[in-house]
Amino acid sequence: MRRVSILLVALLTVGLLSCQEKKDTKKEKNEVPEVVQRTFQNKYPVENDPDWEKDDHGNWESHFKIDGEKYRADFNADGSWIETENSIKKENLPDAIKKKIEEEYPDRKITEVEHVNSAKEGEFYDVEFKQKGKNMDVVFKEDGSVMKIERQRKN
Repeated sequence: MRRVSILLVALLTVGLLSCQEKKDTKKEKNEVPEVVQRTFQNKYPVENDPDWEKDDHGNWESHFKIDGEKYRADFNADGSWIETENSIKKENLPDAIKKKIEEEYPDRKITEVEHVNSAKEGEFYDVEFKQKGKNMDVVFKEDGSVMKIERQRKN
């Protein structure tokens, strides 16, 4: 009987300990600096609950929605805004870009389109194409001019 009692106490203890909320030490280690949060609130005053994560470069990424659309805004650790991007449908590209794509890339399939506002580069559209196992990003200005092209081989 004593063994059963000890076993029950041990099981109860393990059960209670496993139900306790553990501290997320990763989150504590990566607390968003107040200056970053303040810059975010100034830029997006209607959004009050972004999800935050730190990227590989030490920048802070906020993920949030505006009118049901998903956005990601990036900030330096000093609080300065880097850029904001959101995915859009290819149908929502400016007409000049659609025309350029029809002329220059008619055989490529569009896999993703992002509208980007950047502190350094201004407003642009990043269009990802796929053809025969290769990915290619073409960055367009609103007038259809190409800012840059990045080619990548997909494995």
